[in-house]
This record gives sequence, structure tokens and C-alpha cells, in this order.
Amino acid sequence: MKPLLIIVTVFCSLWGQAQNGYWQQHVDYKMDVTMDVTTYRYTGTQELIYTNHSPDTLQTVYYHLYNNAFQPGSEMDMRLQHVKDPDSRMVNKIKEGDKEIKQSRIAQLKPDEIGYLNVSNVRQAGALLETTVSGTLLKVPLAVSLLPGKSTVLTLNFEGQVPMQIRRSGRNNREGVALSMSQWYPKMAEFDFEGWHVDPYIAREFQGVWGNFDVKITIDKSYILGGTGYLQNGNEIGYNYQDPGVKVSIPKKQKTLTWHFVAPQVHDFTWAADPNYVHDVVQGPNGVALHFLYKNKPEIALTWKAVQPKVVTIMDLFNYWVGPYPYKQYSVIQGGDGGMEYAMCTLILGEGELNGLTGLIAHEMGHSWFQHILATNESKHPWMDEGFTSYIEDRAMNTLSPQPVANPYAGAYKAYINLANSGKEQPLSTHADRYDENRSYSIASYSKGEVFLAQFEYLLGRVAVDKILRRYYQDFKFKHPTPNDIKRTAERVSGAVLDWYLIDFTQTTNTIDYSITSVEEKEGGSVVNLERLGRMPMPIDLQVTYTDGSKENFYIPLRMMHYIKPNPDPELPRKVLTDWAWGNPRYQFRIEKPLANIKSIVIDPAGLMADVKGNNNKFER
Repeated sequence: MKPLLIIVTVFCSLWGQAQNGYWQQHVDYKMDVTMDVTTYRYTGTQELIYTNHSPDTLQTVYYHLYNNAFQPGSEMDMRLQHVKDPDSRMVNKIKEGDKEIKQSRIAQLKPDEIGYLNVSNVRQAGALLETTVSGTLLKVPLAVSLLPGKSTVLTLNFEGQVPMQIRRSGRNNREGVALSMSQWYPKMAEFDFEGWHVDPYIAREFQGVWGNFDVKITIDKSYILGGTGYLQNGNEIGYNYQDPGVKVSIPKKQKTLTWHFVAPQVHDFTWAADPNYVHDVVQGPNGVALHFLYKNKPEIALTWKAVQPKVVTIMDLFNYWVGPYPYKQYSVIQGGDGGMEYAMCTLILGEGELNGLTGLIAHEMGHSWFQHILATNESKHPWMDEGFTSYIEDRAMNTLSPQPVANPYAGAYKAYINLANSGKEQPLSTHADRYDENRSYSIASYSKGEVFLAQFEYLLGRVAVDKILRRYYQDFKFKHPTPNDIKRTAERVSGAVLDWYLIDFTQTTNTIDYSITSVEEKEGGSVVNLERLGRMPMPIDLQVTYTDGSKENFYIPLRMMHYIKPNPDPELPRKVLTDWAWGNPRYQFRIEKPLANIKSIVIDPAGLMADVKGNNNKFER
């Protein structure tokens, strides 16, 4: 799909949504930026057209100034100093006697190493506006109220300094990448049906407004750039972006070049630059150009070359499982600090083994579907982004594995169950910034979020899950879906009632715990007694293995679900029993064979139900 067609299609879609009560704001950015690679300071101008699709009249707007987080005394710095388990990448470990002290790296930054973003000359349609800066936020009262359905033009000047890389954004990182420019510009905050989302930046998640970006970056001519958007002026700057191996005439006597990028219908703009990038382009599925930019080091070149066909396969799998990637370009860029998803690109660590690099790219590229096309507010619902991305990452890595396993999500189940049993779990409805410990946040968002989706396979079956993901993508691409939207999509596809599942698994720390309490012989058959020990209900799969080696499956529907799952193992006979009502913690059923003929009974033989006490799920004679 061509960029203009993307914009027209999305506009028509949003217009149709507005007729049904759905709305979302829109922004169009024009930015002209000049980077000084010796001082790591940059200046720029921004023109922003803000369209108010809400039913509210707006008196004030807000911008994010993310770079201000990288200063001693910032809220990010304070969080590092007070959280029990600070991110190890953001602290220095110092020995004081027998103790190991963790010091915030931000607190140690010198004036020429900090990050900042200063804004001036903020105007609305030419009228100068008074503004207030609060850490990483800029409050802008408007001179003229912005009515529903109307647009306004906001302009400003900005100057920034790129910090020493502490986390994600920064300069001169440990892998030697010169500039990782993420969250670098004054970025309009999101306003939606819940109001303004003006979270301070403490190195967690992001949220943005859909829009179009037109960005010009002037930089030393020796630097190669990659990131969000399509390069518009390759011939002017002597760079064939689609085929970097083709030589183009290079302007002479110029110390700088201006790279011009256009990005349609995204909610972020990121770029990275280095004078020693190698730039490869590989043809991906559906005509998507896959760009790879990495440091010119022999020790990593072979790995980066080897990973490229794997990335093609992974994108093909994601297209099939979720929906077609809508842009014509995606870039994998060595940024030198973990991995982080951005619009049309990712910045990742460049060094390491092939399998690790493949998994990292699979995860970060997966965010293109679950954050940069399905734009959940990941500050409020990080599990919908991180967890769903982890789900397709594990499926993809299992597909690529020479020895695939039956349950590729087993690691996520184990991590979640350990957290649930630790006493440190907080509900998935907890804001990303409000977790007591980083470990609790990570396991909740990545592992429990993955389990939320993987358990749909247990509740509804794999075929239904594939249909749910495709329907979810089709209905909510280029929107801001909420937890209720994935639940309602699952209900529409399957016909099951799932409100109980969303509430218990995401809004509480209720756990799943079922037990086989006894098996008794009675009147020539066997009576099985089960008990629900945890607060959270589930339908129950059981498998009985008989002494002659044969097997039989039993299924106990959950009454409040009003649904019977298709037989997940058609090769085995299955008996559907009477449903189990939540109000009764006990359940009994009969097997028409004597106890002597039964070898074992197992709850959830596939391991897809997150029972936190698995030791009581099996009966063996």
C-alpha cells in the first residue's frame, strides 16, 4: 500500500468510527532539525497541526519533553534511587566495605552529559503562548479554544542535548553507536475518551497520537541515518536508500547533508546515526523493504547477515497470524541498549549470538503489530503490548526451532506462577510506573500478559485464537484498543462469555488452583472428586490413562462461560460433562471403569491453564 493510500484508508476508517462514537485525535508534524555531532546538541523548529476529533472543547494541550528525564534530580533519577531493584543498565555498582551500593548513573551525569529539551517561542496561529515546564511535561494553555472537529496550528522552537546513553536514547553507547535518537522532540501528549495522558517519563512505556511526520535532519555528511519514515531525497544527498551499494554522485564542498524523511500515519518518529554503519536491504514479504544498519565490525557482520533471512520468515509469520504489515519499510538498527520498538523500526543491541539476536528482533518487530499499529496505551496496559508481543515471539521462535515443542509458552507460565506464589504480584491493571519492583512489572507485563493470550488456546482452542488475533487486528489497527476490546473480539469470534476472565486475570490477583482430592471406586465405576481452591474459575480438561494404555479425555464446561470448547485432541474420545458453577467449590463425576483399570488422571494435560499449585493436579495409582 502506498503511503498516501494508507492515509486515505485510515481517514475513511476513522470517519466511519466517529459515526459510531469512536474518535481519536490527529497530528501532523513538520520538523527541521540541525545536529552538531561535536557537542551533541541540536536545534529545531516544529509546526504541528492538531485536529480535535473529540467532543470536548480544549483549552490546554500538553507535550512530552522526554530528554529532561536524563538529569540529576529528575523523577527518573529519583525512581532509580528508591526502587528496590533498579534496572542494572541504569546503575553503577560500587563497593563500600562488604556492601555493594547501586548508584544511579543519571545522578552522576555532568552538565555536558545530561539530556535536556528546551522549548521557546510557542505560538498558536502566530499568537505567543505562555507555557509551564514540569519535568518531562510542557503545559500549553491555548490563546483560542480548540472546538470539536476543528484544527489549530502550533509552532515552536526547540533545542536539546543528547545525553550519555543511560537507557534507550543517547549517545556514544557501549557498542560505539554515535546517536540513538528516540523520544527526542517535543511530542504531543495523548487525549482520548479517558482524558489527557500526561505521565512523567521514568523509563517505562510510551503513548502517542496518530499522525503524519515530515522531518528534515541536517547532520555531518559522514553519518548514515536510519529510522522511521521513507527517505525523500536520496539523490540530493548522494545516498540510494533502497540499494545502498549503488553509488550516487555525492555533493562536494558540503560539511553537512539534510536527510528528508516522511512517515505516514505513525505515532512516533525515531532515528539513529553513525559514520560507520553498514546498511543492508533485503526484500521482505509483500514488497516490504527490510533495512539492517549495524556497526562495521567483522565480529558481528556474519551474525547480522545470517539473521536477515530469519527476519523475513518472522515477518511472514506475523503477517499470517495477526495481519499484513501496512508500511513498505521496516528497519532493524543497532542502537546499543537492549531493544526497544519504534515506528517502522527498532533499536537493538548489535552484539551477541545469532539465536539471541533473532529472538530480540522477533520481539521488537512484533511490537509493530501490538504497539505501532494496534496502539494500546502501554503506560496503562503494558501487558497488552509486551505480553501479546511475547506470545507471537515465542510462537515464531518455536516455528524456527529445529526441535519445536508442544507448549512454546511454558517459560511464561513458569515465570508468572513463580510471581503469583511469591506474594509480590500486583494486578495487571496496575499502571506501568506504579509497580513496587521492576521484576514484578516485567513478569506481569511480559509473562502474565503472554499467558492471558495463551490461555485463550486453553479456553477456546488454537483455531479460535488465530481468528481472534486476525479479527482484533482488522477491527483495531490504527486505533487505541483497550483490554475490553480484546475481550469483546474473543467473544465475537467464539460466542463465549469472557467478562469473568478479563476481570479475574487482569484486575485482581486471584489465582487458578484446582485439585483432584480423591478417586473412589463405587458400584463398579470410579468417582472423581475435584475442588476449586483458588478464587479464579476455569473450565477443566482432564485426561484419564487406563492400565491398558488407552486414554480418554473429559471436559467440564464453566457455567458462567456459556461455551463448550471444540475437542483439542480429536484423535482421542472426549466426554463433555455437566457444567461447573462457580458458587460450588466442589465437583464430582463418574468414570465407568473400576479403579483398578485407571493408571492416572491429570488436569490440563497440555499445560495451558495457569494453575499455581500443579502438584495437586494429578492422581496416580
